[in-house]
Amino acid sequence: MSKPAPPPFGVYVPAVAFLDENEELDETGIGQHILRLAQGGVRGILVQGSNGEAQLLSHEERKTAIRITRDTLDKNGFKDTVIVAGTGAQSAKETIKLCKDAAEAGAAYVLVLTPSTWPKQMTPPNIIRFFHRVADESPLPIMIYNFPTVTAGIDLDSDTIIAIAQHPRIVGTKLSCGNIGKLHRVSSALPSAEFAAFPGKSDVVLQGLFSGSAGIIGALPNVAPKAHAHLLKLYGEGKLEEATKLQSLLGQSDWELSKLGSIGGIKAVVSKHFGYGGPHVRSPLAPLLDEQKVTNAKLEELIALEKSL
Repeated sequence: MSKPAPPPFGVYVPAVAFLDENEELDETGIGQHILRLAQGGVRGILVQGSNGEAQLLSHEERKTAIRITRDTLDKNGFKDTVIVAGTGAQSAKETIKLCKDAAEAGAAYVLVLTPSTWPKQMTPPNIIRFFHRVADESPLPIMIYNFPTVTAGIDLDSDTIIAIAQHPRIVGTKLSCGNIGKLHRVSSALPSAEFAAFPGKSDVVLQGLFSGSAGIIGALPNVAPKAHAHLLKLYGEGKLEEATKLQSLLGQSDWELSKLGSIGGIKAVVSKHFGYGGPHVRSPLAPLLDEQKVTNAKLEELIALEKSL
């Protein structure tokens, strides 16, 4: 069996899912956000990544968010923009169900987290078996999501990722661990025509490109998709001095955004500077309601650049 093509090179964004004051999906805000990201030059949208509050949504809400994304893209001339759906769950059975739901709702790929309820049981053989079982039954090609922060500290090493990737329907990885050495080992061991390795943080976009990455899947493109697309363009044109300067701004901005409280911070910044959505998140997360905290010099510089591109 030949492998499906991996996600194409480019900027991917784990989109936040805007909610109203009652913590219900804000379909208008979600649509406005997806359209701005697509117009900003992203290659794909990750729906229900960690920034999409996936674990806090019902199965039906997750399908709805994918449908809104696909419909918004299609109605506005972005039919080629790829949708990746986060489908991680604590059992193989539920993960497979979420993969099937994602296919029905319009996704092209799924991104699967390592289960983490029983971390001592998550040995490499068990993890490999889990991913291979899901890949056997998923209607969509699978990407491996390595994010120790949300998986009880479980951090897949390059040997395990390469072993998982031997399955013919596993075509990529998002490395939110930010380990460029790991990314380089994976990208050099697996053909880029069959497997795409993406860093999961904007503070290592350029470093990832030098190490064979397929672009970036990161939170900061929620704020500045054009700036990230511009960095990939500068790199492709060999303008490394300009690319390095822009990478510095992205790295510092990514750090500042993380200090605002992740999802709540992203929503507050986007709402304030781009005029749609709101700061609401689903409990137990907390919104960022203090507008003074939304402002800092590096993010302001990045947003000014974004609006100029």
